[in-house]
Amino acid sequence: MKTANETPSPARFWKAGEEDSVLCELCPRNCRIPPGGLGFCGVRRNDAGALVSLAYGRPTALQVDPIEKKPLSEFMPGTKTFSIGTYGCNLDCSFCQNNHLSRGRYSESRDSRGFVSPNEIIEKALESDCASVAFTYNEPIVWIEYMEDIAKLARSANLATVMVSNGYISRAPAEKLLPLINAANFDMKGFSEEFYKKMTGGGLSDVLETIKLHHSLGKHLELTNLVIPGENDSPEIIDAYLVWVADKLGMSIPLHFSAFFPRHRFLAASPTPRSTLYRIRESAISAGFTSIHLGNI
Repeated sequence: MKTANETPSPARFWKAGEEDSVLCELCPRNCRIPPGGLGFCGVRRNDAGALVSLAYGRPTALQVDPIEKKPLSEFMPGTKTFSIGTYGCNLDCSFCQNNHLSRGRYSESRDSRGFVSPNEIIEKALESDCASVAFTYNEPIVWIEYMEDIAKLARSANLATVMVSNGYISRAPAEKLLPLINAANFDMKGFSEEFYKKMTGGGLSDVLETIKLHHSLGKHLELTNLVIPGENDSPEIIDAYLVWVADKLGMSIPLHFSAFFPRHRFLAASPTPRSTLYRIRESAISAGFTSIHLGNI
């Protein structure tokens, strides 16, 4: 018999559908999930007409990191953050750098940590002398219930909250979540709808709305762009991205440009040349940006 901790936790942001189906309203996919089925993310399941979260309390990664590793270059520098990840993701990036987590699925053989409550996460963070808790590694949006409950406790414990996310979330849950987050680094996959559709199965416009909402709340914001040769590295795409950031967010936003290495289903591509990242950095600095960082080089 399952204990309470082994029973999947009730999910939020959904409504009942016909014939015991459920409509998940967490992200723009709006998955209609039949009884016993999983949403696209792989961690939200229809249990007899009710949506549950398989990821709640079931982290697959717990680690103490320097805050700079997220990457966050200008938020609480020099401090440690207690990092949490699970399985699941609501995008399907062919170039995913963490596909063992994003496309991983829970099973008895793979879930060896057992249940870790939000209170235990806070205790572990404090015991590890961390200044913050980071929701990272896979896509934390798909375990929003766990993230929200931890974030509320973190505030009471004087711990900051950090989210590393693709930003692919619907407006209503974003408005509930983002006020609980102190700092975020959003992955800008590529500045075109065509790129998002082809390479991630998602949409750029939804991500841009999330980024603008987070910024409007006065929260710390940094952006990361994984630069993939021949896909999202053209001067036209990069320039359009920089123009949008300058217009909507300002030129003091820290921007990270990281080198791509072949991963997942995108193994035929070449790694990003350093010269490409140097060219992008020079373009950004020439445009007036004041905080440009290069990664994976």
